[in-house]
Amino acid sequence: MKEYTSANITDSCREQIIKEADALIRVAEQVDDAYVEACREIMDCKGRVVITGLGKTGHIGEKIAATLASLGIPAFFVHSCESLHGDMGMITKSDVVIMISNSGKSPEILNMLLPLKIIGAKTISITKDKNSPLARETDIKILCEAGTEIDHLGLAPTSSTTAALAIGDAIATVVCKMRGFERKDFAVSHPGGALGQQLIKEYMKKNITINQ
Repeated sequence: MKEYTSANITDSCREQIIKEADALIRVAEQVDDAYVEACREIMDCKGRVVITGLGKTGHIGEKIAATLASLGIPAFFVHSCESLHGDMGMITKSDVVIMISNSGKSPEILNMLLPLKIIGAKTISITKDKNSPLARETDIKILCEAGTEIDHLGLAPTSSTTAALAIGDAIATVVCKMRGFERKDFAVSHPGGALGQQLIKEYMKKNITINQ
């Protein structure tokens, strides 16, 4: 086994972070009209934004759902496997469903497509291939081709999941701006946090009455 010095380790960590930054630049260059469609669909959504995925993309989906909710956009996460065993009942025709799958071929997420069509919900896919089985069957197709994963084997979800998260953050923050979300709205979404408390105090000082 190769012996790593402190310098080797710091250099290697720096190199890996730069690789992920490069992956984000790569994905930023792929931004197209699908983002416009996605933002407008979410903006006009009368229901909730539902994020689904499994494995590492599932964890990313949970974070995206949390970000949307914190910015005043009603959202929640449904695990792709659980959706096939009852949780599909959480989704309505008024909802927008964002489906994350790097390959776009995972059987569990593909099995959601027909029920979603029957329900009538709008669908958005985030995959590395717009011709994948998942992307072909969704209403809006967002490309997330982040290149090679950064681990030494090129296998562990790293650059691909970082890129998917960045796409989710980009869409959430743009829609948030489109909706006119303000500091006082952020305070309402985060009343228990230090930042939320600070914002609430700011508005109390401005004689804004908060109805109990």
